[in-house]
Amino acid sequence: MAFAVQTAKGIFDLVRDDLALVEQEIAAQNSAAIEPVAEIASYLREGGGKRLRPALLLLTAGAAGYRGPSAVRMGAVVEMIHSATLVHDDVIDGAQTRRGRPSTNARWGNHMSVLAGDWLYMQSFEMALHERNFAILDILIGLTQNMVEGELLQLTRLGRMDLTEADATELAYRKTACLFSGCARLGAVLGKQPKDMEEALAGYGRNAGLAFQLVDDLLDFTASPEQLGKPVLSDLKEGKVTLPLIFALEAEGNSNGHSPAEGRRLVAKVLEERGFLSVRPEQITKLVKETGALTRASNLAREYVSRAKACLEELPETEYRRALLAVPDFILDRKN
Repeated sequence: MAFAVQTAKGIFDLVRDDLALVEQEIAAQNSAAIEPVAEIASYLREGGGKRLRPALLLLTAGAAGYRGPSAVRMGAVVEMIHSATLVHDDVIDGAQTRRGRPSTNARWGNHMSVLAGDWLYMQSFEMALHERNFAILDILIGLTQNMVEGELLQLTRLGRMDLTEADATELAYRKTACLFSGCARLGAVLGKQPKDMEEALAGYGRNAGLAFQLVDDLLDFTASPEQLGKPVLSDLKEGKVTLPLIFALEAEGNSNGHSPAEGRRLVAKVLEERGFLSVRPEQITKLVKETGALTRASNLAREYVSRAKACLEELPETEYRRALLAVPDFILDRKN
């Protein structure tokens, strides 16, 4: 099967059959498109992925008391929105690989890829319209606006070393966590939960999403290219100063003999050259390790995981709640 949801711990076993239906729905939508779009959309689907976002929606819907075709349809919707953002991100970043394969822009070019991403967005909203539910549309419009604004904000911050933790957290929310939060909120809406439970589940998704993005940032410094499916330290090469590096620049000079100016000089050089020409990647990874930045970022990711779990305190005790409690740990332990 094309998707790669990891079920070793049984976290997603409850929704395994529904995830298969989500996959069928996505395939059906792709096959209905005109040929250039159908080919690109199928290529994206066959590239795999964890399908974490539809799994999250299905689990929260189950915890909220709903299982049925609307959850499957909305699971396909959020995965298609996610795919659209990946296509557009790769075009903006000039990425050459995605999940260990050529990116869509590397294979079909920027123009075709942008239009395919646009189609995925529009098709996902057309599918959502079948629910005839303004609350669902409000959620989807809000999270899509947030994600687009996140891309715009990131473009204005490329190459900057004066970013703060608050700046990085805002970007992480807009680019990643708002979709996680929206998935959890959609599950609550499908289950017709009261507003306080809807907000609690949205908070759960937000914190799980922030943990996910922070683990992503950490893996850029610690994983191998084979694990990531793309080059390591690619964020810095693209001009993005992420939270582990922000922490390193803040802490620099406080440990192991680094002079306060040395790390900034190294990072500035990479940003200037948009690559590792005068600076070796090992010098940057050494900086984030020796300043304690990796430990600090890891501890913050664990804090987000704890906050996510705390949001489930009022949720009735069910097998879906138990699975939701396990998802943040799954996010924390992932290797790609």
